[in-house]
Amino acid sequence: MSQTTEKKRKFPVLETERFILRKIIPSDAPELFHYFSKDEVTKYYDLDTLTSMNQAAELIIGLQESFEKNEGIRWGVALKETDKIIGSAGYHSWEKSHFKAELGFEVTPEYWRKGVMTEILPAVISYAFHQMGLNRIEARYHPGNIASKGTLRKQGFTIEGVSRESSFEKGRFCDAVVCSLLKKDLYK
Repeated sequence: MSQTTEKKRKFPVLETERFILRKIIPSDAPELFHYFSKDEVTKYYDLDTLTSMNQAAELIIGLQESFEKNEGIRWGVALKETDKIIGSAGYHSWEKSHFKAELGFEVTPEYWRKGVMTEILPAVISYAFHQMGLNRIEARYHPGNIASKGTLRKQGFTIEGVSRESSFEKGRFCDAVVCSLLKKDLYK
């Protein structure tokens, strides 16, 4: 082993009443494919609807590389009883010099409106402020995505405005509602 080889960081595991938030691994590809192959899941997502299991496997590799490069973290939301992934949540666009990152999340339709994100996001947010050293968590969602708007409001996010045509997704320019949560908003 060369002296330049870095010791791999251990992926943090978080736990809530019903869920384990853990590393997404190659054997989770069928679960990711299950929900990312549904147009209703990717409708407001900056990811094209998956059409093959290989795409799910590539997505997992990308998530693992992001963590290994210390650029972000994405937890798989696993049911405690079965360890099956039903969604994910985590951070990307991590700007360490500005103490901020962007939050993203999704859940399979079978678990929509069952309080999954309401339960797990407090643990994900606490991790960002206490372990990642963030001061600001940003989130962006499509103006038509009422579910994400409600989820973020429940967590205390403040809507800052609309970033007009700020991304190009699925062949068109899209607006994004920008919101944020500051550490001082939760820990005064």
